[in-house]
Amino acid sequence: MSFFFRQSRPKTPQELVKAIKDSLMALDSQTVAEVKALEKALEEVEKNIVAMRVMLIGDGEAEPSADQISQLTLEICNQDAIPLLFDNLPILGWETRKILVQCWSLLLKQKVDSVFCCAQYMENHLELLDFLLACYDNKEIAVHCGNMLRECIKVPTLAKYIIDSPSFELFFKFVELPNFDVSSDAFATFKDLLTKHPPAVSEFLTAHYNEFFEHYEKLLMSANYVTRRQSLKLLSEFLLESRNSHIMKRYIAETNHLKLMMILLKIFVANPNKPQDIKVILAKNHEKLLALLQNLSPGKGDEDDEFEEEKEMIMKEIQRLARLPNLIS
Repeated sequence: MSFFFRQSRPKTPQELVKAIKDSLMALDSQTVAEVKALEKALEEVEKNIVAMRVMLIGDGEAEPSADQISQLTLEICNQDAIPLLFDNLPILGWETRKILVQCWSLLLKQKVDSVFCCAQYMENHLELLDFLLACYDNKEIAVHCGNMLRECIKVPTLAKYIIDSPSFELFFKFVELPNFDVSSDAFATFKDLLTKHPPAVSEFLTAHYNEFFEHYEKLLMSANYVTRRQSLKLLSEFLLESRNSHIMKRYIAETNHLKLMMILLKIFVANPNKPQDIKVILAKNHEKLLALLQNLSPGKGDEDDEFEEEKEMIMKEIQRLARLPNLIS
């Protein structure tokens, strides 16, 4: 009788990945009319994805096997399971998607024979990055895909692809979506792209200055207060990056920014912990900046006095910096 209670042998990594693929492909073969068959197929997918997580992190009793993790990572790539996992995200249940996000984070970090296999796979299938980004248009899976995309862009080559891709422009739409959770997640990804990879961002801003700031100005003037506040804070962050000093100098020298430029100068100048690079830039360009500020006017309105007070404060601080030794050579 023991035959009937014998536990099934755990799947090998190769068998598990094959089972994941087969169960995902079974989803495609079901129609809406076949509700029970679809439910069964979804249960099979969930079971296999849970098994993948157990293989990656253990089950709380037994530690995971490093060899199995490496083999699982290889098989996920070699069997082309990644596109299937991504494509079927919309049909998976919320909890299954959550587990898959966790697995993806772990898989990307796995190095096999000095190669990050999943990162390399993504480098060879860059359209998958575009897919994840475009998923912000689907509020059901937007946050899950956003998490997976942020894991991807920790890899410099993958981040650079997104920054240079035509898809990057979609962020200006997604950060203004009416769904708060989705727009916030999109902004988090947008921020990571602009602050975590200074060399790629500096190169991009230098090459696409006009196009980028044409779009960015709309965020700074957004009807949504949160978007305006976050965008202004982010602007100060990436402009203060030392590699972007030439971008900052160009930006604050453009007279058409008026009050916006005043806000930015206030951020740069009034900051008591200004980086040395910023002090040098402000001091070296003090004559140009002072002349520019002198001619700035908010026009007529109730904010006129406040504008003039802030302008005077900024000018005094720039003059003070210009008198400091060793800042102007």
